Amino acid sequence: MNEARASAGLPVRRRWRATRVVNYLLLQALIAALCVLGLMQSLPQPPAEYRLTQFTMTEGGTGRAVTLPHFAAPRYPADASPRFSAPFVRPASEGGRTWSVFVPRFTNGVEISVNGVVIEDSRRNPAANRPDRNTPDIADIPAPLLRDGVNDLAIRLFVWGPIPGFLDRVWVGPDAALRSYYDLRTQLFVMLPVVFSAWQAILAVILGIMWVMRRHEPAYGVLAAAMATGFLQAFLQTPMGETPLSRLSVILISSAPLESALVLTFTLLLAGLRWQRWWLVIFVPAILLALGSLIGGQAWSRALFPVLAVPTVGLSLAIMAVVSARSALRQRNVASFLLGCAVTIMLSCWIVDLLSVFQVVPNRIFIARLSYSAMLVAIGAGLTWRFARALNQVDGFAGKLVARVAEAEEKLKASFAREEERARAAALARERARLMRDLHDGLGGQLVSIVALSERGNGSAGIGEAARAALKDLRLVIDSMDDIGGDLMLALGSWRERAMAQLRPHGIALDWQIASAEGLPVHPELRPWHVIQIVRILDEALTNAVKHARASRITVRIETIAGEDGIARGQISVADDGRGFELAGSKLAADGGGTIGSKAARGLRNMQTRAARCGAELGLSSAADGTRVRLQLPHRFPDSDAATS
Repeated sequence: MNEARASAGLPVRRRWRATRVVNYLLLQALIAALCVLGLMQSLPQPPAEYRLTQFTMTEGGTGRAVTLPHFAAPRYPADASPRFSAPFVRPASEGGRTWSVFVPRFTNGVEISVNGVVIEDSRRNPAANRPDRNTPDIADIPAPLLRDGVNDLAIRLFVWGPIPGFLDRVWVGPDAALRSYYDLRTQLFVMLPVVFSAWQAILAVILGIMWVMRRHEPAYGVLAAAMATGFLQAFLQTPMGETPLSRLSVILISSAPLESALVLTFTLLLAGLRWQRWWLVIFVPAILLALGSLIGGQAWSRALFPVLAVPTVGLSLAIMAVVSARSALRQRNVASFLLGCAVTIMLSCWIVDLLSVFQVVPNRIFIARLSYSAMLVAIGAGLTWRFARALNQVDGFAGKLVARVAEAEEKLKASFAREEERARAAALARERARLMRDLHDGLGGQLVSIVALSERGNGSAGIGEAARAALKDLRLVIDSMDDIGGDLMLALGSWRERAMAQLRPHGIALDWQIASAEGLPVHPELRPWHVIQIVRILDEALTNAVKHARASRITVRIETIAGEDGIARGQISVADDGRGFELAGSKLAADGGGTIGSKAARGLRNMQTRAARCGAELGLSSAADGTRVRLQLPHRFPDSDAATS
C-alpha cells in the first residue's frame, strides 16, 4: 500500500518541480526582456537643430564622408588619429550667448577644435579615457573664436584600444540648451558609479567584519575581497604614460576577471557548496591578465583584456545564473533567488555591451558596470534577509528556551519543595530523637531513681533530691528549645541562675567573669542540641566541684581568644578553689590533690564525648589549690550530631 502511494506521488512531485522551474525561467526571461526594452530607450537629447551628423573623416591623408555615430579601428598611432570635420552656423542673433560643443560619447579620447583652435582635450581628464566609462564631454567655445555665420568644427579621435573607437553624434549650440543634457549624463555615468563604488566600500568593510567574526563562513570574506577589488577598480584612472605605479594601476583597472571570479566563488559558497581546490581554475584568467600587465604594461593589458577578461566575465555570469537557479529552486534560498535575478540583469546588459563592441547595435553606452548595482542591491537584500531570518530563529529559540526554562523551573520548584519537605521531616526526626535521648539520659534516669527510692522506702529526702534533679533536667531540655539566634550568652544567662540556685545550699559562692567585651562570638549555625551539650558539660563540671572538691568559691570565666590559626574562638572555664585530684591514665591533664572515683571519672568521659559532639575541645587541669575545666568552642559548630549518625 505504501509503495503504491509513493509511486503515485512521484509524478505529482515531478510536475510540481517542473512547474517551479518553468515559473523561475519565465520570471528571468521577463527580467531580461524588460532590461532589453529599457536599454532600447534613448536618453533625452538636445534640440535637433544643433545636431551635427554629417562629417568628413580624414584618415591617412584621405578624406571621406561619414555619418555619426561612427565606429573606427581598434587602434591608431597618436599622430595618425582620424579627424572629423564639419561646418556649423551660428546666427548673428546668437552673438550674445555662450556656445558649446557637446560630445555625449566617445572612445577613447577626443580633441575638439573650432576654427583651427583647440578648445578641449579629453586626455587631460584621465577619468574620461577609460573605455568602460560613458563619460560625456562639453567644451565652451570662447566668444572671440566664433564668427557669425559658418564656422569650422574639427574633432580628432584618439583610439588606443582594446575596443574599436567610437564617436557619437555631436551638438553645437548655446550652452544653456546643451548643459542640462551634459549634466544628466554626468550624473548617470560619472556620479552614480561613484556612489555605487562607495557602497561597495561600505559592503567590503561590513562583510570583512562579518568574516572576521565568523571565520567558518568564508563566503563573507570572499565577497568582501570582491567588493574591495571593485572599489579600487572604480577610482583608479587610466595612466597616460609609463610611471613607477602605472603597471599596478593597469593591473587593478583590468581586474574585472578577478572580481567576477570572487563573486562566482561567493555564489558557489552561498549555494551551500564546499570549497574545492579545482575552483582555482576560475582565477587563472585573472592571474594571466595580471602577469601580462605586469610584464608588458598597458600594451599587453589592452591586447589580453578582450581575450581573457570579457569571456571570463560572461562565463562567470552564466555559471552564477545556473548555480543561483539551482539553489533557489532546490533549497528555496531567498538570497540565491535575489542574486539570480540580479545576475540575469547583469548578463542581459553584458550581452548588449558585447553587441555594441562588435558594432551590432548603433549606439555605445556600456551598462554592464552600471548594472552591477543590481547585484549590490541583491547582496544587500540577501544579507538583510539572512540577518532577519537569523533574528527570527534566535527569537524562536529564545521563546523555546524561555518555555523550557519555565518548565524546568517549575520542576525544580516541585523538587525543591519535596526536598524541603524531606529535610523538614528529617530535621523533625532528628529533633525528636534528640529530645528522646535527652529525656532518656536525664529525666528518664532521675525518674527511675525516684521510682527505686519510693519502692525501697528510704525516705523522702532522697526522693526529693532525685525529683529536683529531674526537674532540673526537664528545664534544661525546655530551655534548649528557645531561639537564641546563635548567641550562646543568652543560654549561659539561664544556666547562671540555675548554677547559683544549686550552689546556694552548699554555701559556695559563684564568681561570674566576662573577660571579653563581646563575651562569646555569635554562631548563626548554633542548634538546640549544641546548647544542651554545652550546658550539660558545665553542669557536670559544677556538680563535680560541689561533690568532690570541697570548694568555697567557683569561678566561671567567659572570654574570646585567638587560636593558633589566628581565628577568634569562645572559651568557657569553670575553676574551684577546693582540693584537686589525680586521674591516672586519662587523656586529660591532671596533677595533685586526691584520687577521683570511678563515677566521677565516668562523668569526665561523658564531658569529653559531649565536647566532641559539638566540635569543641575540653581541657582539665587539677592541683592542690583547685581544679579548672576549660571548654574551647569551635569556630563553626557541626551541622549534625555525630552521635546520631
